[in-house]
Amino acid sequence: SMAGSPCPMSGLEIAAVLLGIANIVLIIRRSVWNYPFAIAMVSLYFIIFRDAKLYSDAGLQIFFVAVNAYGWWSWQRNKAGAGEIVVEELTANGFGGWIAGSILATLAWGLFMTNHSDASYPLWDASVAMLSVVGQILMTRRLIENWYWWIAVNIISIPLYILKELYLTAGLYALFLVLAVAGLVEWRKVQARQS
Repeated sequence: SMAGSPCPMSGLEIAAVLLGIANIVLIIRRSVWNYPFAIAMVSLYFIIFRDAKLYSDAGLQIFFVAVNAYGWWSWQRNKAGAGEIVVEELTANGFGGWIAGSILATLAWGLFMTNHSDASYPLWDASVAMLSVVGQILMTRRLIENWYWWIAVNIISIPLYILKELYLTAGLYALFLVLAVAGLVEWRKVQARQS
């Protein structure tokens, strides 16, 4: 059980939380330098979530390493003068498609993990993982709607991490929720300036 979780884990968790805060602040500022912080953070979270038997969340971190590496490359190619990236927006159809895809992916993965693992809260864990995948893809493509997915992820994650006694991580996601709203507001301002 996680009840008597050892000290090294909390040290890892503190480090991951600090990296996560730096990462989000840099994303809000549309800075390419968010990516190395993200890669370091998700590497630590792989270990944290694996040990908590949140396997979908753990596997997700491996995906995050790959997609952050891709994002780093992609943002480098799409930055304006000050190293800030140009913001894009989905069509209404695209938005609906990504929502439908998120729901289908969550149900499919949740069922798979229910039947093939000893995962804690498999469907709940799957929803965090699949919505995060979509949020990350949209963010990598510089789409403003990425923030809607991150807001949803944060709202769903906080109670799950509290249940798993990952209190620092729950606190981080509460902060991420505030920052995701700030990110949406900031990117909307940038979008208005661009057009």
